[in-house]
Amino acid sequence: MEGTLYSLIPAILMLVLVILTRKVLLSLGAGIVVGALFIHDFQILGALQEIWTVFYEIIISEGALNTGNLLLLGFLLLLGIMTAFLQASGGSRAFGEWMLKRVKTRSGAQLMSGVLGIIIFIDDYFNSLAVGQVARPITDRHKVSRAKLAYIIDSTSAPITVISPISSWGAYIIGILGGMFAANGITDIQPLQAFIQMIPLNLYAITAIILVFLVAYLKMDIGPMRTHEERAIRTGQLISPDQSKVSGDLSDEFEAHPKGKVYHLLLPIAVLVFVTVLAMIITGSRASEGNVTLLSIFANTDVNMSLFIGGVAAVITSFIFHFGQSAPKSAIGKMLAEGIKTMLPAIYILILAWMIGSIISTLETGQYLAQIFNDLQVNAAMLPLLFFIISGFMALATGTSWGTFGIMLPIAAEVAVVTDMTMLLPSLAAVLAGAVFGDHCTPISDTTILSSTGAGSNHIDHVLTQLPYALIAAVIAMIGYVLVGFTGQAAISLVISIILIIAISLTINYFIKNNQDNA
Repeated sequence: MEGTLYSLIPAILMLVLVILTRKVLLSLGAGIVVGALFIHDFQILGALQEIWTVFYEIIISEGALNTGNLLLLGFLLLLGIMTAFLQASGGSRAFGEWMLKRVKTRSGAQLMSGVLGIIIFIDDYFNSLAVGQVARPITDRHKVSRAKLAYIIDSTSAPITVISPISSWGAYIIGILGGMFAANGITDIQPLQAFIQMIPLNLYAITAIILVFLVAYLKMDIGPMRTHEERAIRTGQLISPDQSKVSGDLSDEFEAHPKGKVYHLLLPIAVLVFVTVLAMIITGSRASEGNVTLLSIFANTDVNMSLFIGGVAAVITSFIFHFGQSAPKSAIGKMLAEGIKTMLPAIYILILAWMIGSIISTLETGQYLAQIFNDLQVNAAMLPLLFFIISGFMALATGTSWGTFGIMLPIAAEVAVVTDMTMLLPSLAAVLAGAVFGDHCTPISDTTILSSTGAGSNHIDHVLTQLPYALIAAVIAMIGYVLVGFTGQAAISLVISIILIIAISLTINYFIKNNQDNA
């Protein structure tokens, strides 16, 4: 069933179950089982062996420890421990009280979170987890729901990294472009130059970021998000009352130290940022061959190793602060245990997401979707739109933006070279945009999972509340890609897309206020 229509079934089943049951572990597990059965033609023993193999390879791959996965899981545990120390030391409470004097409104708290999401552009994982740690104390104080914070984090992390050449994503994409251009004999444009020219053509990323700030400023809460925000304002409940403990949330476990200081929160996080970035530079420099440049550093950096090193340094810093307080030292064991425990739901989801990603890869779901596109005979002007749609479906089904980049960027280059070279950069940009859009809509995306974790939000609540906003930005991006295809004018398409996102947001806000006045 590999590479056929049937290869879509496990992904579709998983997505349907997520929406119907809201039980992400059950939904992921069902997709894994059905996918394994498809791979082995419904032979139960073969399917069980496949499930064991994909789990085993998360830990051990090709006879060696899969250090990348283990380091990321280790970083999540360290983040949970650090969060426990920040909570118990009173640093989170002190920071919240300090920021309340400076950020006086709910909109201001949300805008601050969005700005942080743009500033931390080096890596999406780092962005998702670091922004949550800084922003959560102030958004909690202003009764901003965790689902809203998760949306702000997710809709700034991947969009900003995908348009930043100095980021792990930018370096990866530029590397792919170099290989593609060489394979297709494209010599009149360099990979870095192409990436920079593609930034204004990445219409989904740009409109998604703008929409975050419009949603915060206009209080534009639509769909399930409105329920979460109204409950948070009315009752102070930031998480659905029917939800069990969520990843990263320790609000009820420890009583904050009464003498906590702002630096008890800020300094450990500053250490996390500084040490992580320094480790990224060191690991990238060591792995670079020939001339070491900023671009080569980020192309070769070991992000997961850097995160782990930064996490260790931050935990040590927060431990030192706690140890210096007059709190009972016997509580340290509880903090370690509770900090680890709070990250276990995220780790379970991440492991199952990796497993179903491996199953879907074996079923060649991405290749099937790519083949559908190759078989289509379309007007060259429609290429950007179609690449956006296909890439979106591929990222939605497979849960990976980077995998979508790897499959679809070479296809986009080949098709554009054969049909119309003027559509090369718009088509490549549409692939990037579509992959991020699909990433925002799927519950099995690493970035989506980590955004939920960083915000302390229920994962499915985050996926369902973000979806309406992702669809709005996607529709506008599709209109923009039609304009790019038929006019060839990137500037006009970008300006019109920005005007549309503002106009639609103002219109929605008008109807929301009108309904509230009539209620």
